[in-house]
Amino acid sequence: MQQNRKPEGRVRRIMRQTALGLGGLVILLAASGALYNTLELHRLRAAYPPPGKIYAVDGHAMHLYCLGAGSPTVVLESGRAESFLVWGKVQPALSRTTRVCSYDRAGLGWSEATEGPRDSEHIASQLHGLLAKAGIDGPLVLLGHSAGGLYIRGYRARYPDQVQGLVFVDATMPEKTPPHLAALVHHEGLEVTIFQMAIALGIPRLLGDCSTPPPGFDATANLWRADACKPSYVTAYKAESKAWPLAVSEVERAEGLDDLPIVVLSRDTHLPPPHNLAAAVPKTELEQDGRNHDAAQEALVHLSSRGRRIIAQGSSHYIHFDRPALVVREARSLVQSLRTGRDQPGLGTTITQ
Repeated sequence: MQQNRKPEGRVRRIMRQTALGLGGLVILLAASGALYNTLELHRLRAAYPPPGKIYAVDGHAMHLYCLGAGSPTVVLESGRAESFLVWGKVQPALSRTTRVCSYDRAGLGWSEATEGPRDSEHIASQLHGLLAKAGIDGPLVLLGHSAGGLYIRGYRARYPDQVQGLVFVDATMPEKTPPHLAALVHHEGLEVTIFQMAIALGIPRLLGDCSTPPPGFDATANLWRADACKPSYVTAYKAESKAWPLAVSEVERAEGLDDLPIVVLSRDTHLPPPHNLAAAVPKTELEQDGRNHDAAQEALVHLSSRGRRIIAQGSSHYIHFDRPALVVREARSLVQSLRTGRDQPGLGTTITQ
């Protein structure tokens, strides 16, 4: 009996050794991918430093990039998990009219991560500290895309004397968010975690997914590469997502926008929905999504008695990518109306252009 068991024991030992060897190989490959991603990020960021200035805000480095001169200063607030680079088609052109500043929120771009909640009040406080360090105390026009639209409302609620106007670029209107879109945040949770693990292991970089900037950003292509596939981006995204309900409640508690001049730029709802919506939301709800979005954008423009809305024909959610000239034109028009003290034409209207 013992002799009959010996071959089986040898097979088990071989299988165990093989499994250990394969496990070690997997660990070695994972460590190699992570090391490669870290070293390549270090090399690219050393070769291509950010164009702005780094300021210490509450002991953490924050990146601010300003172009142009004049008042009021336009401050650009990016969407969730996006750096100052997304304004590359807007900031240079708008800076021919006035001073325009973009920046990186904590944990994004070239700004260090910070501890604590990432709700609208903390984000506003950090931006206020950053502008103060740069000697910018207003007047301001805040321009925010997507989640950045909520954050500029939070800033205005906290520092109303500084803000003369707001521009919303397909901004989030959380008070009117349909239930299926609110649930999508939870649907994305697992995907985000998997993506975070993939980036940490260097998989996207090994697959060549960290070297191609969005179309039309050739002038800043090297900076896009130096900022791609950073694990801290996913951490920042998750932190802002976690604090989102608090950020919404903070803005909801704030006073209305009264007669503050505002411009609302909205995407074209006749375009196909984003891929993540098409994959996660039933068709019947997708058909309703366009109407829900229009209603939310209308509610946003009517937060002020001096608002106007433009639907960007042919544009996706990223109007500053698809129709940058429209964003520049409307922001410039608001700046000039503030300088002259005359209202923009078409207050209270919604048009498609």
